[in-house]
Amino acid sequence: MFCTQCGKEQAGEVQYCCQCGAQVPKSFRSKRKLTLSREDKKIGGVCGGFAKYSGADATLIRLAWVMLALLGGWGLIGYLIAWLIIPAEKLEQKHGDATAPREMAQIV
Repeated sequence: MFCTQCGKEQAGEVQYCCQCGAQVPKSFRSKRKLTLSREDKKIGGVCGGFAKYSGADATLIRLAWVMLALLGGWGLIGYLIAWLIIPAEKLEQKHGDATAPREMAQIV
């Protein structure tokens, strides 16, 4: 997140800029982030990520991507670009969970 007054990048979600002390507007403190979905994915997780971000059904998002791909090929190009640009969803580990180290070993 960037401060609107001084333009410096802030670490995490803050209410005030660490550099200049200006208050960060609430609209810039959004907790939602567009990421590739790890749970709801068929190919790359792009449609699942868009569905989670927008609150829509993933099937409707997938249908829209397929329709765009069939009508001129722009859906396929857009999907590939989104797959490359959108960051992956971070793994959430719970402390005391016995399965967490095993899951991490499978990913590596």
